[in-house]
Amino acid sequence: MTVAGWATIFVFFLLVVAMTRPIGGYLARVTAGERIVPTKLVGGVERGLYRLAGIDPAEEQSWSGYAMAVLTFKLFCFLAVYLILRLQGVLPLNPLGRGAVAPDLAYDTAVSFLTNTNWQSYAGETTMSHLSQMLALTVQNFLSAAAGIAVAVAVIRGFARRSAATIGNFWVDLVRLTLYVLLPACIVLALLFVWQGVPQTLAGSVDVTTLEGAHQTIAVGPVAGQEAIKMLGTNGGGFFNANSAHPFENPTALSNFLQMLCIFALGTGLTNLFGRMVGDEAQGWAVFSAMAALFLIGVAALYWSEAHANPAFAALGVNPGLGNMEGKEVRFGIAASSLFATVTTDASCGAVNAMHESFLPLGGMVPMVNMMLGEIIFGGVGSGLYGFVLFAVIAVFMAGLMVGRTPEYLGKKIEAREIKMTMLAVLCLPLMMLGLTALAVVVAPGKAALSTGGPHGFSEALYAYVSAAANNGSAFAGLTANPFWNVTLGIGMMVGRFFVIVPALAIAGAMAAKRTLAPSPGTFPTQGALFIGLVCGVILIVGGLTFLPALALGPIVEHLAMLRGVLS
Repeated sequence: MTVAGWATIFVFFLLVVAMTRPIGGYLARVTAGERIVPTKLVGGVERGLYRLAGIDPAEEQSWSGYAMAVLTFKLFCFLAVYLILRLQGVLPLNPLGRGAVAPDLAYDTAVSFLTNTNWQSYAGETTMSHLSQMLALTVQNFLSAAAGIAVAVAVIRGFARRSAATIGNFWVDLVRLTLYVLLPACIVLALLFVWQGVPQTLAGSVDVTTLEGAHQTIAVGPVAGQEAIKMLGTNGGGFFNANSAHPFENPTALSNFLQMLCIFALGTGLTNLFGRMVGDEAQGWAVFSAMAALFLIGVAALYWSEAHANPAFAALGVNPGLGNMEGKEVRFGIAASSLFATVTTDASCGAVNAMHESFLPLGGMVPMVNMMLGEIIFGGVGSGLYGFVLFAVIAVFMAGLMVGRTPEYLGKKIEAREIKMTMLAVLCLPLMMLGLTALAVVVAPGKAALSTGGPHGFSEALYAYVSAAANNGSAFAGLTANPFWNVTLGIGMMVGRFFVIVPALAIAGAMAAKRTLAPSPGTFPTQGALFIGLVCGVILIVGGLTFLPALALGPIVEHLAMLRGVLS
């Protein structure tokens, strides 16, 4: 560990704190329907879209209507992406002549991008045409991100409103967030990335002669546009197989730092939006503080792990002071790679600038744990906030049990229905993560995809299903997906997304219908250090009790074996 490395982490965190309130304020104006600068430019487009779709922007929906709109929209997105990928070979903008994507891979990819997971069982530069990259994948990056933020906003409305039967209009939220937040920000980001060296072209490839005189064909394409929404929308799906470790996706230390800030930007802003909408910004800062504490613990643990060399390399005489540089880009180094890995798995992004499989066992465990917790640490666009709210409900419920009082959160009583919905949402993730892992490591098609056996092979399988159910999309890259994995990962992604969204909206509908109670001497305060500590404790205890046995079979035993000189 170095002073420069810790300084990078410290400066990054300061900038995250600094951008939280301005972004939250802008999101508040957009979601409230106020006139903002972009309204003058695209306000007519917004109104035209409503007329074209027959939507009355003043008409709001109940929680069930909102949920049905989300599910209907997602079904349409799935069919559109699946058809584009299957017909890719006969569609235009295919300069390299890519053929149709196989049915199981098209299914997996369509599910992946509509759930904001962006798991990629393919190499983008050798599988997808430019049309597929732009019309199918990049468009879904925008729409899935906007839908996630919309759900978060609807959940917040549920806690902010009193005796209300509605929580907003999904179609209006989707359009406004796309037009006024994602599109303008991504135009600016794409230009910044082009400035840093990211290509943006419709050419398929360029032919070059290397310094050694060899001929090489280098894939290029419309990369910068996809890169911008990939980061800001916490999508993570790269144009190239190597993702943000590829020099055309992430050329410089500045682009790397900017990408990390983009991953956290909307997630942190939503915490401030939460406080503004419920009428108490301190509530938002309490949520931010709990997330920040978990983030700092994770990045410190990962940086500490990767700053140590693999004992097997040290035994060969490799300088142990270099740390573990395996799988990392020299232009980024250990500190920036550790920070990036923590950020991308705190949020449901999945972009990588280093190969997580090459981390030391405990270093690889940190990204897994981040995802196992539901990626509620400045999580993906929308999902992090409503995931955190679920844990907050559990925390105040436990506090109420300890003092013998009906639990309350933000002046709303937490009753049996809300607890049932919360537990449904919280328990579906470990069911997918652990259940599908158990299946994969005992059936032949599952084991065939693993690059090795032993604890590391188990970690490959565990990481894959954790990433899918948490809607992250990063992977231990040694795993080679086959039809079995494509189908089961798709199931994990759908359950991890929609079995959380629907219960969260049901809770929002129940909360919106309730009256707000005035604080009393027995009210548990949810703005201070006690609440922050309680929520963090609940998150860690629930995660520890649920996943510790699986972690003991994978990275923990691999770490102990490594210390004894045994490598799997």
